[in-house]
Amino acid sequence: MLAGVFGKKIGMTQMFDTNGSILAITLVKIFYCQISQIKTIDTDGYNAIQLAYSEKEEGDINRPLAGHLKKSVNRIFQKFGEFKVSNPDLYKLEEGFSVDQLSVGQHVKVTGKSIGKGFTGNQKRHNFSRGPMTHGSKNHRLPGSIGAGSTPGRVYPGKKMAGQLGHKKITTKSEIFFVNEQENIIALKGAVPGPKGGKLKILMTS
Repeated sequence: MLAGVFGKKIGMTQMFDTNGSILAITLVKIFYCQISQIKTIDTDGYNAIQLAYSEKEEGDINRPLAGHLKKSVNRIFQKFGEFKVSNPDLYKLEEGFSVDQLSVGQHVKVTGKSIGKGFTGNQKRHNFSRGPMTHGSKNHRLPGSIGAGSTPGRVYPGKKMAGQLGHKKITTKSEIFFVNEQENIIALKGAVPGPKGGKLKILMTS
């Protein structure tokens, strides 16, 4: 039973559906994943499976990681991720998941880290409107008043102000539109978080 897989974002393109309409498509290269640990409520406090992915040479990983892999899988992997499951008894160590277990029409949740845009102002970060651009305004892109006067004499927590934009974990819903088993590539409808080459966690929802 496939809980999910991990992949790498290749980029975006366009494809036609059966009606001839153009769809925005994201191409994702799927990693071969193997179960490296099975977590249960008795041992870890929750039910989950740990997947190892992104294969490497044996000399490219440290000894603790190599020792963990020798107990569970028959290959060398560099990265790990978890999927919570309701019944861990359905899974076994060394069980592998790859692109051939994905099918067109499956609904998925895709999690990735959004593109970081650095320190930005209120107009870009929170979609604030700007001030007048006429001569003498002196308030073109300023934040405006941020306090509430003498009472309470402070700025409320959570006030929308300038700051770091992006570089956060984002989850979006999507659907598998196309599967290429030879190249280990799937096409997802719409956009998914992250830049080209970013790692994606793909959770099966149907």
